[in-house]
This record gives sequence, C-alpha cells and structure tokens, in this order.
Amino acid sequence: MKSKNKCGSPFGDRTIFKKYLRVTMLLILVSFIFLGLVMMMFVSNNWRQEKRDILEKGARNIADIASRQVTQDEDGDYQLATESVNAFLKAFSENSQSDVFITDNSGNILLVCRGTSDTFQKQAIPENVMAQTLSGMYDGQSTLGGVYEKSCYVVGIPITVATENGTKAVGAVFNSVSALSLSMYRMDMLKMFVFAALAAFLISFCVVWLFSYNLVKPLRDMAAAVRSFGEGDFSVRVPVTTRDEMGELAVAFNHMADSLATGESSSRSFIANVSHELKTPMTTISGFIDGILDGTIPPEKQEHYLKIVSSEVKRLSRLVKSMLNLSRIDSGELRLRPATFDINQTVLDAMLSFEKPIEDKKLEVRGLEDSVSIKVDGDPDMIHQVVYNLIENAVKFTNEGGYIEVRTEDLKDRVVVHIKNSGEGIAPDEITRIFQRFYKTDKSRSKDKTGMGLGLYIVRTIIKLHGGEITVSSVQGEFSEFSFWLPKQHYLEENQKHSEKRLDKKTDSKKHSSLKKSKNKKNKTDSHHTGGNV
Repeated sequence: MKSKNKCGSPFGDRTIFKKYLRVTMLLILVSFIFLGLVMMMFVSNNWRQEKRDILEKGARNIADIASRQVTQDEDGDYQLATESVNAFLKAFSENSQSDVFITDNSGNILLVCRGTSDTFQKQAIPENVMAQTLSGMYDGQSTLGGVYEKSCYVVGIPITVATENGTKAVGAVFNSVSALSLSMYRMDMLKMFVFAALAAFLISFCVVWLFSYNLVKPLRDMAAAVRSFGEGDFSVRVPVTTRDEMGELAVAFNHMADSLATGESSSRSFIANVSHELKTPMTTISGFIDGILDGTIPPEKQEHYLKIVSSEVKRLSRLVKSMLNLSRIDSGELRLRPATFDINQTVLDAMLSFEKPIEDKKLEVRGLEDSVSIKVDGDPDMIHQVVYNLIENAVKFTNEGGYIEVRTEDLKDRVVVHIKNSGEGIAPDEITRIFQRFYKTDKSRSKDKTGMGLGLYIVRTIIKLHGGEITVSSVQGEFSEFSFWLPKQHYLEENQKHSEKRLDKKTDSKKHSSLKKSKNKKNKTDSHHTGGNV
C-alpha cells in the first residue's frame, strides 16, 4: 500500500516541487563543475604563457648582458666574466623567484643563482637541450636531464657574440621556475572558486526553492480543492496571484469550481423537487385508491376522487416526459420531425389546455381574436411543447384578474411569437439564469408548486434545434414577456439557392477565363508554327 506524504499525495517524494528542485540544482551543479574545469584550464594555460613570457624576457636580458661580458683570449677562445654578472643574476633570481644559470656550449654550468627551493644538482645540461637552445631557443617542462628532481618550466636562450662572419653562440642562459608553483597557484584558484561556487549554490538553492514553491503552490491548492470537491465541499477556490499561465489555470479552475457548485446545487434542488413531485401525487393516488378499495370513500364520491387521481397521474406523466426529454437532450437523441403547420392553431390548442385555471384566476386572454393562419416549418409536437410550457408559466405567475397577451408576427425570413403576462415580473439578476436547467425563480414554491426548473431549459433547446432563438424581457411589478422566432424554410432554401448560383457563376467565370487563356495560348502557338499567318 502506497504511503501518503503530508499533503495527502499517494506518490511520496515524487512531487513536481521536488523534481523541479532536484533537476534545477543538478543543472546548476553541472554548470558550476563545467565552469570550474574551463576556468582551471584557462588559468593554467594563462599562467604557463605568462611564466614563459617572463622567463624568456629575463633570459634574453641576461643573455644580452652576458654577451657584453665575453672576451676573447690569445688562442681565440671566448671567456665569460662571470664575476661581473654574478651580482645582477642574484638580484634577478631573488626578485623573479626563479633559478638562473649560465652554461658553455657543451652544457657545463658555469654560474648558478638560486631563487627557488627545489633540489638542484650541478651537472651538465643534456646535449639535446643544448642543441635546441644554441639553435635559437629552448622552451619546455622537464628536469633537464637530472638537474632537478622534479619537473620545472625552463627557457633557454643562447649567448651570442658578433664575429666577422656574423654571430656565434658561446654559451647559454637558462631561466627556470618550479612546476609546483603552478599546482599551488591552481589550488589557490580552486579554493577561491569552490568557496564562491558554494556561496552561489546556496543562494541559487534558496532562490530556486522559493521560486519552485511559489510555482507549484497553485497546483497544491488545486489538489486540495479537488479533494474538498470529492468530499462534497464546493466552496474552496484557488487564489489568483499571477497573470501568467498558472494564473490563467487558476482562473479556469475557479470557473470550473463555480460550474460544479452550481451544478451540484442544481442537482440537489432537482432531486428535492423530483422527490417532492413524486411523493405528493403518489401519496394522493395511493390514499384515494385505498379509500375506494376498502369502502372508506362512498360510491357517490368515487367519481370525484377518481378525477383527482387522474389529474395526479397526468402530473406524473408530465414529470416523466420532462425527465425523458432531458435525457434525450443530454444524449443528443432529440431529433426533429419537420412538417408544415399553423402556429396560431398550436397557440390556441395550448391555451385551451389551461381553460379552467384561466377561469379560476379570472385572467384576460388578449390577441387570439385577431389571429390569422400563419404557416411555419418545424416539429409540431416540439413547438406545441414550447408554447405549452410558456403559457403554463404565464398562467402560474399572472396575478389574479391579470392578463395574458399572445401575438404572432409573420416577417420575411421568420415567424415571431410573443407571450406576455402581467404580474410581478422577473428580477434583472435572474433573467440571465432562467434558461438554466433546474433553476427556479420561485424558490419558495408559493406559486410554482409543480415545476422542476426544466421547462425553460427544454424550451430553449427545442428552439435552438429549429435554428431560432428565445428572449425574455420584464419590468418588475408590471409584466414578463417571452419571445421566440422560427426561421422560414423557404427563405433558407432561397438563400441556399442564391449562394449556389453565386458559386456556380464564380465557377463558370473561372472556367470561361481558363478556356479563354487556353484558346489564346493555342492561337499563339498556331501563329508561331505558321509564321504569323492565321
């Protein structure tokens, strides 16, 4: 069984925060290591080049000074006055912390001035080193054939004198420094870099930790909110603190939470309404039938109570029909069966269904006396349900002694039906919500005792299936008016035919243009072949 962390996640340490932190710090660490290696290589090369330049410059200066102290004896041999350059060599070696020694052409060391602490053995310089030095210059890292126990950086410069035939090498100057100094210098640089890298790494860790924590905080809040949603609490919202992608995600999540909360509230209201709608008629039906069966209700009153039972059965039938329609809408199975019918006759038939409640409330019906036959194209049963639901709402919410007004308009491209009733009207903040499923303006059920908040939702769905639209206008304390329109089929067909004709004309025009270009091209070709005689 997987263990949960403090946040309740079943994945333990495999959180986005820790993954992001590990990957980021690993990248920073690798970058520091790479930077350190590059820096050490650069520093080492730079140190070598700098030391080489210093050693070469010093060796050349010493060779120049030594060449001035060379004398020629009676036998024609050249002799170096070492005593005269000894003081200069000591001062130079101490200041540069390098070893300087002068040799003859055979590699025998004539004079040595020490500036380093490396172990030194006074012996001849190897022939290959001398040959390279006398030929121009020696530059390398070696022990000089055993002169040093450890490797040193050495630069050798020949001592030359002017002769009748040009110049002649009479000896050499070697300037050397211990290679251990490079290691010490490199170690000092490495320590400085490590300390600086550790400080930068700690600062980077703190910054990345804080950034990562803030980055995934909205995700943790969303996870906590989702867990609350799973427990039935839809009140949790994610705070929006940024305007980036995370902020957009938080806004979208909150919108989703609002929708879920609204849906949950609507579902609970729907369940309560359906339970009430089922319980009330079923209790009535059961009670009256049991009364008839056991003889509690006398025979002369049975007809009266059977009519009540019949009314309650019809009420249940309407409830089941609404539920079936809702199921068909959700599954996309609501299909139209188009036909041509009289919309005013549909309005009249629906109005007659409410003759008794209209008479009971002493309502005035306006507009039907001036109605004429207006043909529309659509599903007669569905449009009848639309009109029935709208008139049913009008009857419910019209005040005692008020009016219901029905008007139809036959326009060029559509037929419009207006159903208006007097009464309290609809609040402005509810107008945008009355077409939502399960929404009821009469939450106290003082007037709407049989509705479930599905009628107007089904009405709008049916109207949209016909390609029309429904709107509502209201003035509180005065009236409410629902208006819907249905497009005329022949108008749609004419527009479609005109569109097809325009498309055909464009096609014919393109074909004509293409044919004309083809003929012109053919004529040009024929003219070319016949020498211009057509």
